[in-house]
Amino acid sequence: MANSPSYSRYAAEFLGTMLLVFTVGCNVLNKTAVFGGVSIASVLMVMIYSLGGISGANFNPAVSLALGCAKQQKALGFDDFGWWTVGSYILIQLLAGMVAGEWYMVFLWDAFPLEPAKGFNTFQMALCEMLYTFMLCFVVLNVCSTTKDYKSGEEPQYGGLAVGFVIVAGAYGAGKVSGGCFNPAVALGIEVAGARSGYVNGYWFLAYAIFECLGALMAVAVFKIVRTSQFDEVSSRFGVVSKLVAEFVGTYMLVLTVGLNVLGSSPAAAFSIAACLMCMIYAVGDLSGGHFNPAVTIAIKVSGFGDQTTREVLLYIAAQLSGATMAALTYTLIYTRTFGLGPGKPFNMAQAAVAEILFTMVLCLVVLCVAVLEPTKSKQMYGFAIGSCVTVGGCAIGKISGGSLNPAVSFGIELSNVIAGGLFYKAILYSIFEIIGGVLAAYIVKATHAGTQQQK
Repeated sequence: MANSPSYSRYAAEFLGTMLLVFTVGCNVLNKTAVFGGVSIASVLMVMIYSLGGISGANFNPAVSLALGCAKQQKALGFDDFGWWTVGSYILIQLLAGMVAGEWYMVFLWDAFPLEPAKGFNTFQMALCEMLYTFMLCFVVLNVCSTTKDYKSGEEPQYGGLAVGFVIVAGAYGAGKVSGGCFNPAVALGIEVAGARSGYVNGYWFLAYAIFECLGALMAVAVFKIVRTSQFDEVSSRFGVVSKLVAEFVGTYMLVLTVGLNVLGSSPAAAFSIAACLMCMIYAVGDLSGGHFNPAVTIAIKVSGFGDQTTREVLLYIAAQLSGATMAALTYTLIYTRTFGLGPGKPFNMAQAAVAEILFTMVLCLVVLCVAVLEPTKSKQMYGFAIGSCVTVGGCAIGKISGGSLNPAVSFGIELSNVIAGGLFYKAILYSIFEIIGGVLAAYIVKATHAGTQQQK
């Protein structure tokens, strides 16, 4: 972190937040439904890479609150910690949001209201804003608040990508419910611009800001659970409980993103789900491995290249299925409806089986190659590579089988559908297909990486 004077840090926070809110306004007003989320995520990402070395690139009062509560002062750009610093950042960010709201209003002479989408209420908006602000702050705390990567000992270069693309994960699913702010400065900017067109309602800004801040506090609590050892000694081994919590949270956010994208008829569902997987892998991959998928856990165990005991494998799978169950119940609560698992028309179960086996094999093969096996392991791009497997599979076979590629996803989807009269056997069939794909991947890497490292 550069030893910049305070005014440089404040200027960086103001500029980054203002460009973020302005980009939000332009995308919404120009109705860029397909790439709007990518545009907003990208401006956040490039500003983090550009200004992170100056101010820590918070650009969000909820993020500053989370960093302050977790006492991660280096990510704030200061060597010493103080609530004066956090408060100053928050005021600068809110001011930048207001300026940006006025800017896009004058530039395009139009505005839009800050409120839940038609058909949704305050409770449903609150869940979406709280959960994805939680995800954003949780990723920030994990990837940007430590000075070195736990495994490699190198400075991580994926922080901006991981944090920025949380917006892709949330915008296409939760955005259809709440608008996808995940940032009190964004909410305030929208409210200020809306005042010019008669949309102002101070209740909504207050509601959005409260639940976004609650999400930030949740992130701090979970961060302290999963990174308990980090507060004492970074090099110490992470405990089993921390790993299981990480697997639960990662699977929860993954399945929630799947459900919200499907129920919201997202135009970029596969990319949004892939972004969620990538971000959560970067957040806790060094801790639990970032499996979030029983097929991946089984593939690593069968390959012989992992170090998990059978007991740990079973505990991982239990955590993943628990996270999937809670996520399915959450998206059902948000939409008050659900959806089922199965082949799309005009395809049959045999075709779905081939699709799920093949592309789950691809996913597990990539995990083994880029995150486990030394000759092909990637120290920086592993999360992007693994997440991209969902883009590959989701686009290629989404209309054939649904592109689950994950027994936890299959389990969560069909369990929630049972409430609406669905039949759970499809989840069992899909899980079998996906586990077969994982086992195939394990045997393939035994052949491709034979002799490259001693099996355990």
